[in-house]
Amino acid sequence: MTDIGIVGAGAAAAAAAHVIDGARPDADVTILEKSRGVCGRAATRRHGSVTYDYGANYVKSDDERVVELLTNTLDDEGLVDIAEPIWTFTEDGEISVGRDADEHKWTYRAGLTQIAKRLLDGTDATVHNETRAETLSRDEDGWRVIDTDGKSWGPFDALVLNPPAPQTADLLEDADWDTDVHADLLDAVRDVDYSSVWTAALHYPFEIDRPYYALINTDKEHEIGWVAREECKLGHVPDGESLLIVQAGHEWSADNYDEPADRNVEELTDLTAELFEDERLTEPDWTDHQGWRYALPEQGVLGGPVQSAEDHGLYCVGDWVAGEGRVHAALRNGMDTGERIVYGI
Repeated sequence: MTDIGIVGAGAAAAAAAHVIDGARPDADVTILEKSRGVCGRAATRRHGSVTYDYGANYVKSDDERVVELLTNTLDDEGLVDIAEPIWTFTEDGEISVGRDADEHKWTYRAGLTQIAKRLLDGTDATVHNETRAETLSRDEDGWRVIDTDGKSWGPFDALVLNPPAPQTADLLEDADWDTDVHADLLDAVRDVDYSSVWTAALHYPFEIDRPYYALINTDKEHEIGWVAREECKLGHVPDGESLLIVQAGHEWSADNYDEPADRNVEELTDLTAELFEDERLTEPDWTDHQGWRYALPEQGVLGGPVQSAEDHGLYCVGDWVAGEGRVHAALRNGMDTGERIVYGI
């Protein structure tokens, strides 16, 4: 029996587990996830009859292998392709027609978390939710993980780390692993910088009629970085209603991250009404919010230390390893890493 441990149940980890289970059905895969759900920043919530993706908004069709995964390998029932285009706006709020690229923009009627759920449901992997990893160690029997309740997991023949780079660095900081590879990997992971994103969800009991799905701030000078109409996703918002997902730009998010949530929502609501030139939008009938301190990696991790760690059975996965803060990049990285694990054990 081969034992594999995975810390974090994000998209990359789920993709890695999917590949491992398919190639090595005898492997025992254990996933430790700190939250109650799966799929990390590709997150979905529900409010009454409304479903909304409040982290990552969709999956692009920028990778052929990911396209094959979503449209053929996995059950594509409920897969939604957003038809409306993405337009742009500038610092002064001037909106322009964007490039309506041929790429697909996919989610699910039940939300983006379906990606990880469907990947994991097709495996024998065991997911332990609300289990936060605290320290790592390696001995002659393999890798072990101690959670915040003091429980030891393992030993594992291979250990996969899926949290964002700063949280992975925290795990590596106090790891009991006395090699030069440890120090080099820790330095490399620490060097990955992130942009923060503060998100507000604004619901309205009326339709907002616009010819676009979303607006993106191209000069990165506006307080808002992105605003999307969740009603453009089939099955997410009932007819006659609207839900805007408003994601502040990095500078605003960093400056206001620890401010009271009500204040942040109110300010982003007013900015959205101004951008849309619609005073009705100053009064949503309900709102939600989420701060993503480690939302988007600004660059990828140095490859050499990551590869060296794999020689010791330690693997890092995620968009920060791929070097692109996109769901499709995380999925592809997870699949590629899963294959290396299979061939390396």
